[in-house]
Amino acid sequence: MEAVQKDYWYFVVLIFLPFLKVAVQQKEAVTVRLEEGMVLDCLCPWDGNLSMVSWTKVPNKDPVAVFHPEYGVAFSHQYRERIEFLRTTPMDGSISMRNVTHQDIGLYHCSVQTFPQGPWTRNIQVEDLDEPPEEDASTEPPPQEVTVADTELVAEQNNNLTIRCNHQHSGIVSQVILEKMLHGETWRIIGVCKKVEGGLVGEDYSDRGQVNCADSLDVSLHMTDVVQEDSGFYRCTFNTDAGVKTTSVQLTVTAPGGFSLSLYMMYIYIGAGAAGLFLLIAILIVAVRHRKKNRREEYRVKLHPSQRQPNFYENIHVCPRITKKSRQIRHCPVYANLQTARSFQTQRRPHDK
Repeated sequence: MEAVQKDYWYFVVLIFLPFLKVAVQQKEAVTVRLEEGMVLDCLCPWDGNLSMVSWTKVPNKDPVAVFHPEYGVAFSHQYRERIEFLRTTPMDGSISMRNVTHQDIGLYHCSVQTFPQGPWTRNIQVEDLDEPPEEDASTEPPPQEVTVADTELVAEQNNNLTIRCNHQHSGIVSQVILEKMLHGETWRIIGVCKKVEGGLVGEDYSDRGQVNCADSLDVSLHMTDVVQEDSGFYRCTFNTDAGVKTTSVQLTVTAPGGFSLSLYMMYIYIGAGAAGLFLLIAILIVAVRHRKKNRREEYRVKLHPSQRQPNFYENIHVCPRITKKSRQIRHCPVYANLQTARSFQTQRRPHDK
């Protein structure tokens, strides 16, 4: 019964809270230096009952942390185990942040819900005061960032995969930040490796894998049973004494039995080899047929009458078979092959006259 009444009064408070008092906001943002253990003050100036404290990051109003007197605290994934509510007084919504990186630079908005006077808000700008601020010469929005991957990976769905940011460091590395960007979204920190007081500190904010930090501050992300949502860009930012170095990896997850780059290249190689073999066979067949055709033409030329050797002899009809008593032999010459170039005359015997 008490729980029902508590929910009822809480609902009534939410309805009538805007009519009790308009939110009071500190107009000018307070600047805080980006440093380890920095404190973002959010102390409500009046007394009352604190209902809730919420922190967001402008301009996208990304949730950072929430405190509720009854339900406790809740943190965004990338701020988990990095933020602590100080609670020095009952109306204090201040927080402290550790393991800070340059990704923590920005404008933070604190909202303190109180009863009965209403909400009170404050803006805090976190800047790296060690570097000179960049001059904003124009009010135009910055151009959309175009990401070009240094390495492309293709993995089949439900397989295991390890993404490594291989980079040849030109200096001493003090911190490495591993980020992920899905298609059409902003970069999100999923892992941090840094050296603090001579020791190695690793932070894993990934919900789809395990971030591993090596002593040389080389970062790797091991994922099991990858899915389509794991596709996107992964970026490693190396903070060194020689400057900031970045390297990026593009991951494409294909459906089981779908497109595979290695399988596709294997098909290309097999097809090219088969086409080359067929072409060689076709050339050999054409060459053999052409050779046979030439031989056949040469044989036909040899058989042509114009190409035959001339016969200098001509056949004379054989004398018919006659008897010894017959005298027709006088008018029938003896069979012989005679050269056409020479002519002979048959000499007559004296008694034939």
